[in-house]
Amino acid sequence: MAMTPEGKVKAKVKKTLDMMGAYYFMPTTGGYGRSGIPDIVGCLNGLFFAIECKGKGGTTTALQNRELARICVAGGLALVINESNVEDLKTLLLRKQ
Repeated sequence: MAMTPEGKVKAKVKKTLDMMGAYYFMPTTGGYGRSGIPDIVGCLNGLFFAIECKGKGGTTTALQNRELARICVAGGLALVINESNVEDLKTLLLRKQ
């Protein structure tokens, strides 16, 4: 079964987070959680982060933008990672610390 472009981005993000020793999980709402929650939520060296993964040309929804903004206001790091910036993830996480 072929992986979607977004799935490839998620795999690269998880590989990077594993190499960095980050704690993370991928929340699934299943109709019970709040809509717009980012794909990956975690913590690295005391830094709370949330990552919305997108394939080529993918854009965030209004609900996703609301949740990413709420995370920033609360002092966390909210990132949108796609095929063009997935290689920069390590730098983005380390820069915030």
